[in-house]
Amino acid sequence: MTVQPRTPPGVMELLPGKQIAFQRMLDTIRRGFERFGFWPIETPVFELTDVLLTKTGGETEKQVYFVESTGSLQKRADAKERDGKADARPEHALRFDLTVPLARYVAQHENELTFPFRRYQIQRVYRGERNQAGRYREFYQCDIDVVGKDTLSLAYDAEVPAIIHGIFTELAFGAFAIRINNRRLLKGLLETLGITPELHAAVLHEVDRLGKQSRDDVAKRLVTAGLGEPERLLDVLTAHRGDSQGALAALHAIPSPTPSLATGIEELQRVYEGTLALGVPASGCVIDLSIVRGLDYYTGTVYETFLTEHADLGSICSGGRYDNLAEHYTKSRLPGVGISIGATRLFYQLERLGLVGDATTAVAQVMVLSLDPQLAGRYARLATELRGAGVNVEVYGAGDKFAKQLKYADKSRVPLALILGQQEDSRGIVKLKDLRDPSGANEHEVAPDQLVARVQELLARRPQPKLDPA
Repeated sequence: MTVQPRTPPGVMELLPGKQIAFQRMLDTIRRGFERFGFWPIETPVFELTDVLLTKTGGETEKQVYFVESTGSLQKRADAKERDGKADARPEHALRFDLTVPLARYVAQHENELTFPFRRYQIQRVYRGERNQAGRYREFYQCDIDVVGKDTLSLAYDAEVPAIIHGIFTELAFGAFAIRINNRRLLKGLLETLGITPELHAAVLHEVDRLGKQSRDDVAKRLVTAGLGEPERLLDVLTAHRGDSQGALAALHAIPSPTPSLATGIEELQRVYEGTLALGVPASGCVIDLSIVRGLDYYTGTVYETFLTEHADLGSICSGGRYDNLAEHYTKSRLPGVGISIGATRLFYQLERLGLVGDATTAVAQVMVLSLDPQLAGRYARLATELRGAGVNVEVYGAGDKFAKQLKYADKSRVPLALILGQQEDSRGIVKLKDLRDPSGANEHEVAPDQLVARVQELLARRPQPKLDPA
């Protein structure tokens, strides 16, 4: 019986050309993290359930995949429906983000790490989300965090947008802006406007819809949430969207600010000015007082990043500061700040918009054609020499006709073909054919002792793109 080949719903599987483009995007992100001195870590794909779910509940836990004793995966909601054991949890569960595993990691290795601890992590995570375009059940997250011991300077909050700006600029998928705000500022603003503490969570939940829904719709929802006169709050939050200096001036003009508001304004201004000092243009880092970030562990700076011409995609990179990352795992106070790129969803969106296509070059940079079985040893030695110089080389393994080998090399998108037959061997040369050059002057005769230098020179003329526009 033949089984129909298919993938499960909610996963991204790419053909080689797209996979190269995706991998180069991850490589660009990795280089950007390391350029700022972040250390790589990896954590297991599954964690102990009582450790992983210390602070979760509700909708988040419904999306978690549990590892059953049989080795099968089961969502929490499905498990309840199946056996009625509402409190029964398997011992292990797949990670649903990289922040909770980081908290466990830092608490467990606290005495072995140097603080501030600068970590990056690029790994898959798993969520039992409803299968829909761009929302995957298995996807890559690319996270950076700086974790301090007892205190953490706001200089790190300012550094985060500079890191993201450098990465997204190199990826070259179009204009973007990192929008920043401060949760302490928002809390203080609600206090200053006389909004009672019991309404804060509901009000911020609705404010977080600004930009996704109209102001009028948000105003109606705020009234429903219990805020009698929402216009004054909405005026402050939206009057200077896109105008960072105007927003700061309006904040400083608020009479009788509470201590939380005064501190939040100071922190936001320091982070904004620090980011600009690191070379990020004002158009690339914008104060937006409507940015909330729904996760409740953020306590200070918050970030969301939007494509300027495709704001409807929502945030493509987000994060913020938290006062105590690992409070459920240690008595030590470990404040931190970080940001996350959902790489799989981002790639899907960029591909859908035509901002990324197949890689225009292969992984191999040189294809050694096999034209004469008697020269097989020479082919191997030439390939080894080039590889030793850092060049990626593929040797054609079959003795097919020259035209077929050349067609294969061209279809494989290899930049250079190395040609050595009896005629070239008798003349003491090798030929390099530039398969990217449509003109007639694309063949180069090279002495064997000059081969490495000539290959490097030709490859340097057209460096391989990191992310290829369609």
